[in-house]
Amino acid sequence: MKTTTETQKQEAPKGPPKGPLADITVLELGVLIAGPFCGQLLGDFGAEVIKIEEPRTGDPMRNWGQVRPDGHSVHWATISRNKKSVGLNLRTEEGQQILKDLVRQADVVLENFKPGTMEKWGLGYDVLSKINPGIIMTRVSGYGQTGPYASKAGYASVGEAMGGIRYVIGEPDRLPSRAGISLGDSLAGTFATLGTLTALHHRHATGRGQVVDASIFESVFAMMESLIPEYQFAGHVRERTGSYLPGVAPSNIYTCRDGMIIIAANQDAIFGRLAEAMDQPELVSNERYASHVARGTNQAELDAIINAWTGALTAAEVQAKCDAQSVACSPIYRAPEILEDEHFKAREAIISRLHPKLGEFMMQNTFPKLSETPGDVTSMAPKLGEHTEEVLKAKLGKSAKDIHLLRSAKII
Repeated sequence: MKTTTETQKQEAPKGPPKGPLADITVLELGVLIAGPFCGQLLGDFGAEVIKIEEPRTGDPMRNWGQVRPDGHSVHWATISRNKKSVGLNLRTEEGQQILKDLVRQADVVLENFKPGTMEKWGLGYDVLSKINPGIIMTRVSGYGQTGPYASKAGYASVGEAMGGIRYVIGEPDRLPSRAGISLGDSLAGTFATLGTLTALHHRHATGRGQVVDASIFESVFAMMESLIPEYQFAGHVRERTGSYLPGVAPSNIYTCRDGMIIIAANQDAIFGRLAEAMDQPELVSNERYASHVARGTNQAELDAIINAWTGALTAAEVQAKCDAQSVACSPIYRAPEILEDEHFKAREAIISRLHPKLGEFMMQNTFPKLSETPGDVTSMAPKLGEHTEEVLKAKLGKSAKDIHLLRSAKII
């Protein structure tokens, strides 16, 4: 049972956001994950994020996810925190004009529709930049705004496939696996955020806006390390290798009496400390394991030796021995372990807020951490159209009569 004081601590801070981006207004037009994740990151650091939604149905993410207590998507509650919801039918001329009027006072237009959709609605950058030369248009899509594939349907899974990451995930004797998250979408949203902040910095110096073109496939491709020069110079194609990287040893998952643990000790000095932790210092002088290259060449047999050692111990015992020798290792966490871990607690990596329907709601804190201007979660995800009247009155000076007429015409 929580005390009143404890419950009050969970409530989102009152008043306008005070983060480092508090002077930035973002019009978020995207749906699902890739674009809205960018909006979440910007909102986490204080930007006013006005989410424009189809007024009758809203963002499909409102109903997505495996967990929907009482019909409320917990994924939606996370990705739409720190946002306002405005219902606006962009398929009508009146709705398009309202968006144009909002653009006059905005800094960023964020969208992740199929390329060409905004132009079809008369809302392309050529139009919006004439209304507001400083506007930054952040566009997230599967394949980008240009090129022969631009108009193709693109989602995270196909972007991950084209970007190269799907092929290298999984066991070598099976079909490629996927991560248990929408990795491509989140990467695209992250790179879109980076591009938006970079464009804002450029505008601060020049007064000019620009287009940020963030594709899912290129966001994935950007993470693929030396994939291309490896092929260029040696014809080498990375293959699926399961739980380890070829030539990097020891760095793998090892079984304990009560579970699994990852140990990463491939650097020479760290391997020496692991040998001490195992009470097998002779491994260091064995020519089969004495260098990085030797350990990589004899990776399987070295992993077998380490696995024999961990298999006789509990995960906690292995962790303690590795910690004592400053060897990097960790159990493989799931949500229960994350919630119990003292480091997550000390870092305040998880926050608790009061959801209007679900009560206490736990989720990731804002990140990265800033020493002077940290991010915060100041509001939970909005109801569909919750802020329509507020925004149209404050931003555009609409009267109650204006708003009534717009609702009657199904514009908002």
